[in-house]
Amino acid sequence: MKSFRERALEIFPGGSNGEYGFPPDLVPVISRGQGCRVWDTENRQYLDMTMAWGSALVGHAHPKVLEAAQRQMRFGANFASVNLPAVELGERIANISPCVEHIRFVASGTEATLLCLRVATTATGRPKVMKLEGAYHGQHPVGVASMIAGKPSALPKPDDSGTGASWINDKVLVAPYNDLVAAEKTINNHASELAAVIVEPLHRCLIPRAGFLKGLREITKRKGILLIFDEVVTGFRLALGGAQEYYGVEPDLVAYGKALGGGFPIGAYGGRAEVMDVVEEKRYPGPQYVWSASTAGGNPVSAAAALATLDVLSEDHVYPWLHETGLSLREGIAEILQDEGELAQVLGDGPLAQVAFSDEPVVDQQSWLRSDRARGRRFMLKLLESGVFLNPMGTKLYFSLAHQKEDLAEFQEHCRNALRESR
Repeated sequence: MKSFRERALEIFPGGSNGEYGFPPDLVPVISRGQGCRVWDTENRQYLDMTMAWGSALVGHAHPKVLEAAQRQMRFGANFASVNLPAVELGERIANISPCVEHIRFVASGTEATLLCLRVATTATGRPKVMKLEGAYHGQHPVGVASMIAGKPSALPKPDDSGTGASWINDKVLVAPYNDLVAAEKTINNHASELAAVIVEPLHRCLIPRAGFLKGLREITKRKGILLIFDEVVTGFRLALGGAQEYYGVEPDLVAYGKALGGGFPIGAYGGRAEVMDVVEEKRYPGPQYVWSASTAGGNPVSAAAALATLDVLSEDHVYPWLHETGLSLREGIAEILQDEGELAQVLGDGPLAQVAFSDEPVVDQQSWLRSDRARGRRFMLKLLESGVFLNPMGTKLYFSLAHQKEDLAEFQEHCRNALRESR
């Protein structure tokens, strides 16, 4: 009888549903999860340091989240319409998010960023958008542009590697992250055709330099360009009010996903009423109208789970603990790297971390690309072999409220051993 690993390799390209890039002999098929642990079909236990790419911020199978979802399921799983939990969730987010006056739900973060961009180009009547080099904004072409670095950088022209859409060369401009002078130059040179600037406030795991986000806010406002915060990762993770609250910068539009659903699929986009109203059906089929509809968006089960998630995240101790523990984890990994004689640094903020094998400060895409990513992959694969579930392609490490200090101490010991074994 074939194993689930063999079956997965036969039916999924690379044995993956996207991005993990496991070697065939290490492909795990997850059968269950609880707290900060997952188990595969061979009953091997892993310490989870990806947490469903950050969507399980409260931990796997959190009892309050499961109870809320199961309670709602008795009344129906989906209506493809505004429903009671969705109204309550929309109101809750509007009370938390500084920029949200109107909101719509979708089923993923990818849809949320895509709709933000479509709303922006329609509301402004301008055809182009600008993103920051290295940012990932979801699976659509703009979201992937200049993220993979398959071609030499020639900013502000985008790199279309991995997009499957050469048309982005006519629609997307790219500026380096953390370089306000370069970003402002691109904005000034193309202001008449720029609808929006979209940014991950915490860019992958790179912290914004002082004044960078505020500078983007000032120049976009001055030029009548919409500022979009992609808070699919930072939303409800850095603070209850997300990066807007944490960094003190208010965009025009915001995209949410991941942690909001407590592990259930969800996405949302919202912003200022006069901008968001381009999706209102009374405008149909006029030129200033964006078709926006989602069969599973705002479904009552995900909405109920999200309300329970926000209840958990609203407890007083949550964000102090996430930040204090995250800082302690990053400092612990950095100490191990130093002890082992590695030229490396630890990036991140809050409950996020990433190791960059480089002797120069990593502050943007180009300095990240100059890091020793092959060394990073060897390190990650050794962690996987040792019983840590993560993405070996070198992206973020996520931890959750379910991780206790002893779990993170265990992870640091795995790090020490993996560094030695991957040289």
